[in-house]
Amino acid sequence: MRHTVRTKPWKSKRHKIQMYTASYAFFEALWELGVRNCFVNLGSDHPSIMEAMAKGLKERPNEFPRIFTCPNEMVALSMADGYARVTNKPQCVIIHVDVGTSGLGAAIHNASTGRAPVLIFAGLSPFTMEGELRGSRTEYIHWLQDVPDQKQIVAQYCRYVGEIKTGKNIKQMVGRALQVATSAPMGPAYLMGAREVMEEEAQPYPIKPEHWRPCEAAALPESHLIQAEQPLVITGYSGRNHKSVDALIGLANQVSGLRVLDTGGCDMCFPADHPSWLGMRYGSDPSIETADFILIVDCDVPWIPTQCNPSDTATVIHIDIDPLKKLMPLFYLPAVRRYSADATTALSQLSSFIDSSVDLQLSLKSKSQAHQERNSRRQESHQALIKTLDERCASSPDATTFNASLLCKKVKELAPSDTVFAIEAVTNSVLIADQVRATLPGQWINCGGGGLGWSGGGALGIKLALDAEKPDSKPLVIQIVGDGTFLFSVPSSVYWISHRYQIPILTIVLNNKGWNAPRRSMLLVHPDGHGSKVDNHKLNISFDPSPDYSGIARAASDGNIHAARVKDLAELVPALQEAIEIVRGGTSAVIDAHIVC
Repeated sequence: MRHTVRTKPWKSKRHKIQMYTASYAFFEALWELGVRNCFVNLGSDHPSIMEAMAKGLKERPNEFPRIFTCPNEMVALSMADGYARVTNKPQCVIIHVDVGTSGLGAAIHNASTGRAPVLIFAGLSPFTMEGELRGSRTEYIHWLQDVPDQKQIVAQYCRYVGEIKTGKNIKQMVGRALQVATSAPMGPAYLMGAREVMEEEAQPYPIKPEHWRPCEAAALPESHLIQAEQPLVITGYSGRNHKSVDALIGLANQVSGLRVLDTGGCDMCFPADHPSWLGMRYGSDPSIETADFILIVDCDVPWIPTQCNPSDTATVIHIDIDPLKKLMPLFYLPAVRRYSADATTALSQLSSFIDSSVDLQLSLKSKSQAHQERNSRRQESHQALIKTLDERCASSPDATTFNASLLCKKVKELAPSDTVFAIEAVTNSVLIADQVRATLPGQWINCGGGGLGWSGGGALGIKLALDAEKPDSKPLVIQIVGDGTFLFSVPSSVYWISHRYQIPILTIVLNNKGWNAPRRSMLLVHPDGHGSKVDNHKLNISFDPSPDYSGIARAASDGNIHAARVKDLAELVPALQEAIEIVRGGTSAVIDAHIVC
């Protein structure tokens, strides 16, 4: 005999009462655990979420996360990513069932690879359909969006995935997700909950934030640095913790001849004005081949074996928060020692060990002349490097065009000294790093992954965070992005958000009329193949005729954003000056810069 159930949506006289629901507890938990921002793209799975937002903003406006409407999921996660990159504080993204989860796209790859502490919450299609519970199915789409295992869409990128099954322990679920997301190696956590669960009434209860703190790492010291003739530190993302920059500077000042090479380009790990600075390089650098001791610190790809390898006699030690790279199926290094350790702690301990070791101090004194000579050579080498990089910006008096190097040199000269750069320039990234020459912790930020399109939302999140962290100075944020990557960033959504929430950024689009990265990849494998003899148009990677990139941004902002196109060298400096002034005044600007390669 068939069980009699309601056939209309669940109703109750209590529905109009301001209830304490699982959704409200969810936001309460976020606040209690330090999450202050939610970047949202709402849908039919979020009635109780929307009710909780309205209730919280009315009843507890000063103790409720700030809500940012994001028309695109990738931009939402990129904003959260950018904010988390600046602050190292977890952010929240709320999206819509399986389709919203899929809409995260490359941003979930970026958050995972870039180690951004972000909690992602997605609803689930209702699991009842005859009105048994509040939240039961009410719309046609609820049948189509009910997939067998929604979390598997993103599980391989997440540090933690879980389902909220009751409002009675929802705060513990949020705490667990945030604890994993903020423990090293940090990264995204994914929670999901059906409408009925999120509508469930619950009794208010507190949680203790101290019970949900992230795991802490310890570090071990080593003494090889002092004995090496050509010591080298290779890093990639150690600068995420700004304190590590000073720790690495201190070590470089202690160890004569020590050089520092960045092979990740994710963060400002070491200042360009220090004589140990070798710049940022991908895959290879002569210093890797000549070093007799290499200390790898927080780096995913210190070198590419098909392009460059250390000497067989070099000693390699790897200190990393994730030395085994557990998310990479293929990864190994010829390291004799590996330490799972926090970079800042490790570098500080190395310095302390050198200072406190009697044997090492005697060694330094006995070879003082040799150490002085190493430091002199290091200084001369750094000066020669700077001269070489400056020469790449040279132009003849009658020049009418400009390359990426000259453009970025002018940007660096005109921008305030505390400007923060959000970089996603792909094949031009090294050239940009050579000219920006960041010197301040946090001044250079790249997503750290390969999911192109991060920098639009990322720059918005960075600016939002900087204004909150530094309300007096409100540093300028400049996004430098390739033309193909600009299209990946969903500019229609980015610049709508920028205008809606008054988040001013300066975007410089490096317009080289197409994707040059695929050509480079092809030439690395087929240097003399058929493709090497044809242009980008025939390789199907050309954007000629070029879109009006700045016009796209202006249209998305209803004509409010400043848009400029620059092709002539004589127009470059005036255009940059005007754009910087406009952004400093509170309005975003986009410059479509036509560069020559």
